[in-house]
This record gives sequence, structure tokens and C-alpha cells, in this order.
Amino acid sequence: MRLVTWNVLHGCSPDDGRVDLDRFAAAVRDLDADVLALQEVDRGQERSREADLAEIAAEAMGARDHRFAAALVGPPGAWSAAPDEDRVGGPGAAAADATAALPAAAPERMEALVAPTPREPAYGVALISRLPVLAWHAVRVPPLPRPVPLLVGRPLRPVVVHDEPRVAVAARVTTEAGPVTVATTHLSFIPGWNLVQLRRLVRALDGEVGPGPLVLTGDLNTGPRRARWVSGMTGLAGGPTFPAPQPRAQLDHVLGRSVQARDGEVRRLPVSDHRALAVTVRPA
Repeated sequence: MRLVTWNVLHGCSPDDGRVDLDRFAAAVRDLDADVLALQEVDRGQERSREADLAEIAAEAMGARDHRFAAALVGPPGAWSAAPDEDRVGGPGAAAADATAALPAAAPERMEALVAPTPREPAYGVALISRLPVLAWHAVRVPPLPRPVPLLVGRPLRPVVVHDEPRVAVAARVTTEAGPVTVATTHLSFIPGWNLVQLRRLVRALDGEVGPGPLVLTGDLNTGPRRARWVSGMTGLAGGPTFPAPQPRAQLDHVLGRSVQARDGEVRRLPVSDHRALAVTVRPA
């Protein structure tokens, strides 16, 4: 299967600062993915014309199935953690390695777990598949529970930042060579904590899908060496992906276990400040 991961910057092009839904759909078609993993996905947000970007991508691909998983609800500047069935406190209180395995025929249960109502603005990740999906999984990824100082900007200046709740969505996909579990996420921008999240996420996925073929994709906000070391997985495609015009760092990854890979490439598209990362994979 041809697998692509792409941080879409809510469908915006940095060249003109606009969200053009036709341009976004054309970019998705141009990728020609069997399975497409998206991060920074809007649903019902005013800044992206209140569109469901995952649904637009699915229609552009001719996909059989897709799932959007919200990490945050509300408009930018007034975010709150996405609701779930067992949250008992503030953001992250119910998140530590919490996992829910769902049959493919029960999307409403997944929506109840990690997504808001259809009319509520939301922001998160999405997984879209042309191939048949046997089961869906959702994993909540805890944010750092306290604010931390970081040096940001040019020139560098110290600021105190608060982490955000994160989420992963995974699908057990049928391929001609056998099933493969594909997951996608967008991890913290806080150095070090994103590695804690990555380790916990892999452990949570292992608990659900077992030792079979697994591909983990997404914007991990870390480089390839650390991503491979912490996850214990193999990098299946490589190359700088950020910032899109003149990329200097690989923040976007396709990591695999018990799979074979070929034809890895980095793709620049007329949307987003990230380039897409594509590869063809099959079970080993």
C-alpha cells in the first residue's frame, strides 16, 4: 500500500495565508495514497470555512473509510480538551496509556470517545483509507501537566508554554499481503516530553494490536534518530520535511515494525508549512 503522512496546517497555504478547499482536495488527489495520515486537521472551524477536512480528503481520495479524532475542541485561542467517556479531571487526567479498540462498524463509539459533536469546532488528526479496515483504535496521549519555560522566536526569548492534549488514531488495514496496523499522531512541541509520549503511545498500541505489522506515522516533533531509538521501530522513509519552502529538519515520520518498505519520498505541495512523506509498505 502507498502510505502518506502529512501535517496539513488546517488546509492553509503559507504562500497566501488562505484556506482554499479546492486546492487542498487537489493536493490530496495528487498524493494518490492508499492510506493517508493527516495532522493539524480542522473540523467546523471558521478559519477553514467550517469544513470537515478529513471528509474532503476522503472524497478526494475515493476512500472507503476514514476517522477524525479530536485532540481539542473550540476555536483557536479558546481550546479545551476533547471530551471522552471516562474523563474525570482536567486535560490528561484520563489519558495515561488509555486505549479503546473498536470494531470498524461502530464509528459512533469512537466519536463518543475522542471527538466532539458534529457542530462543535474541533482540531486533531485523521486517518483515511482506500483499503478495507478491519478495526479502529483510539489512544489518548497525555500532555505535560505543568507549564514549562522555552526559548522561542528570533531572536530567542524565554516564554512559559502550556502543553496541549494529543490523540492518536489507528486502523487495522487489509492489504494483498496481509493486515497492517497504521497509526497517526501529532506529538508535543516540548522537547523531551514528546519522546515520553512516543514511548507511551507505542506501548499502548502494542497492548492493543500485539506484535504484528505496525506502522506509526505523524508529526512527532523530533528528529529521525530519536524517533527510531525511543520507538524501537525502523524509519521507513526519510528527508527534511519542515519548513516546506526550504526544509531543514525531519519532524514527520513513517516508522515501521515487521514491514518492508520501498519508494520513500518527500513531497512538496501547495498547502501547509510541512512537506508530505510517502512510502510503499507491505507486511514482512
